This record gives sequence, C-alpha cells and structure tokens, in this order.
Amino acid sequence: MRILVIGSGGREHALVWKLAQSRRVSQLYCAPGNAGIEALAPCVPIQAEAIAELKAFAQSERIDLTIVGPEAPLALGIADEFRKAKLKIFGPTKGAARIESSKVFAKEVMAAAGIPTATARSFDKVGPALEYLDRHALPVVVKADGLAQGKGVVVAMTREQARQAVTDLLEKRIFGEACRQVLIEEFLDGEELTVMAFTDGKTIVPMLPAQDHKRVGDGDTGPNTGGMGAYAPAPLGTPALRDAVMKQILLPVVEALLRRGCPFQGVLYAGLMVVNNRPYVLEFNARMGDPETQAVLPLLKTDLVEVVEAVVEHRLDQLAVEWHPDTAVCVVLTSAGYPGSYRTGFPIHGLPEHNASDDTLVFHAGTKRQGGEIVTAGGRVLGVIGRGTGLAQARDRAYRTARTISFEGCHFRTDIAARALSACG
Repeated sequence: MRILVIGSGGREHALVWKLAQSRRVSQLYCAPGNAGIEALAPCVPIQAEAIAELKAFAQSERIDLTIVGPEAPLALGIADEFRKAKLKIFGPTKGAARIESSKVFAKEVMAAAGIPTATARSFDKVGPALEYLDRHALPVVVKADGLAQGKGVVVAMTREQARQAVTDLLEKRIFGEACRQVLIEEFLDGEELTVMAFTDGKTIVPMLPAQDHKRVGDGDTGPNTGGMGAYAPAPLGTPALRDAVMKQILLPVVEALLRRGCPFQGVLYAGLMVVNNRPYVLEFNARMGDPETQAVLPLLKTDLVEVVEAVVEHRLDQLAVEWHPDTAVCVVLTSAGYPGSYRTGFPIHGLPEHNASDDTLVFHAGTKRQGGEIVTAGGRVLGVIGRGTGLAQARDRAYRTARTISFEGCHFRTDIAARALSACG
C-alpha cells in the first residue's frame, strides 16, 4: 500500500513512524515533512494547504490512502476534493471540520445536542462585546472563532485583560480571518483532559485518555501554546469518566453532525474540563491532537493502517482496537520566545540518529536540514517521548533524553505529568 501523510509537525512524524511499522505499507510519503520524517519517508515539497498540488501528486504516484495531520487543509476541504477524485483519504469533510474551524458552530451543535459545555455568547463587533464583558464574572475566557494554531484563547483574570483580548481579536485581527467573531465564555475551574476517538461517522472507538499542558511555563503559567507536553493514559480518565464522555459527548456530537448532513469520518478530538468528576467540552478538533498524538500512538497495539482503513471504508465496528498497557510521556522542546516571536536556524545537538528503542522516542516538529546539520525551523522544535510500565518510569526516560538535546534558546517545561505523578504516589 502506498500512503501519503500530509503535514510537517511532531504529530505527522509520529504518524509516519507508526505507519512505517506496518507490513502492509510498501511506500510512504510525507508532504511537506521535516528533518526527522525524511529518515522514514521521502518528503515532498508541497505545503499542507496546497490541495490541488497534493491531489495531483496522489494521482500521479498512485497513492492508495492519504492521511491528513493538521487542521488547515481539512478546513479548506481537502477531503471533499480527494473524494471527488475517487482518492481514499482519512479526515472529515469541510462541513464536518467546522466543529473545529468555527467555535461558534461548535457551540450551536453542542447546544442543540445537549452536550455539556461552558455557557458562551458570540460577537462580531467590539462595542457590544465590551459591554457584555463589563457585566461578566471573572475569570472569563475569550476565544477567536476560527483556527489560530492553539493560540486564539485567552483566559483573562482581570477585566482589563479581557477587554484587551477582545480588542486584539475583533479590532486588530491578530489572527486574521479567525477573528471575524469571538466567543466570550464562562470560565470552568477543573482539570483538563483530552479524549480522541476514531470514528467512521457511526461507530466510535475512543483512544487512551491524555492530558496536554498548554501554558508555556511550569505551574501552568504564561500564555497558551499549541501544547508543551502530554502523557497517556491520564489517571483522570477513569472508566466511569470515559463512559460519561462516550455517552454525553462523543455519541451525541457524531449523531448531531450526521443529522446535519455532514457525517464525521476521521479522528474527533474532545478537549475537556473535568469539574467535580463531570466532563465539559472546551473545544472539539477535527484531527489528532499535537502533542497528545506523540504520547498516544506509541501505545497503540493494533496496526494503524488497519484502523485507518476501517474508518475510511465505514467498517470500524468490525475491528477490535487494542492498546499496550504502558504509559507514555511527551516533553516538547521549544524555541526561546514561543508562542510569541522567536528565531530559527540554530543547530540541534545531541539528537539520536534514529528511534531505535520504543522506550525513548524523539519526534521532530519544527526542524529542517541545512547543509549537514539539522536546525530549528519552528516554535515547537521536538517532542521527546519516554515510555515505561508506569508514569514515573516514562517521565524519567523522557526528561533524561530531553536534557541530552540542546540548541540555542531551548526551553521546555520541567513539570509535565507532575500533578498526576503526585496524585498517584
């Protein structure tokens, strides 16, 4: 089988790494890929949003299956275009991907389906939004409606911060088209959890629960990022909570999208806040999370190709998806200044030549080859994964490896999974 993976981050490196283990794969490609992926698959110089070029490549190279990593091409309708051309693709249609590309749309779907979530109101003008803020309790959450690479959410502790966030989004349009509308949302005080699920539009198979760490600094301080680390399975995701997530969130949203004429096929990501053992939806994503994928995929026992094919061919109900009983911890290494402005092009030292052991993995996110060196090429540079029989062992392996890698301005949180480890011990 000839497979194309679309994307260039740590999630895509993890996908390519997992797919490369399948005996069913004869040829792997990644577009555009990165310096880590190129060791496993030829990297094709086509950007993830260049849908016409990607379709032409898939046709010319007789690609049997395309797997979409990032959200942008899904929001642009890549799945629709590939299916029109009779090309198999793993990922939702443009209509179904609105569950991520429009937070206002997601709230409407949740309200209609009775899915537990924070109360919110949407605004497209600064004046009414600021007037509403003046009456709103603090803290308050301000969100850009569209895609902003995980950075369009502000948890405002003061009214001044909230007003600034609304002004930045609606007036200054700091995330461009993503700022056409904003949501002003109730703040939920609890603990975050991620539950991703494979679905073919009817059958839903949840993955292991994971916990992401979104703030840039230790102790959950500083601005939100695309994710500074994750671990799985998260102890917070007890069997009872997983059952509640399936019944109250995953099943209702998949059924709601089906009723709206946009059945969801691919990976549905539920970003949750658990308050008093009850799950509330913070956001839905229309693809695998980053960095959660780097922690979850190493624990998948079933051949990923088999799972993806079952989704694409609408026979997920016929497949038993199995998981290893281990724990995995991912620590993200970033450029200095991320998620704000940062410099790139710095040589990376101490990189393992290849992922020879499942106990420690390094997935590239923002890297490129420059001459004979691998250099930084993004805000999130690497994801270092430790795997072990328990959280302590997995965490120790991840940090031991992370500390052997260096580049100018390298930053990483030192407390990934610390709260869960403390609770366990």
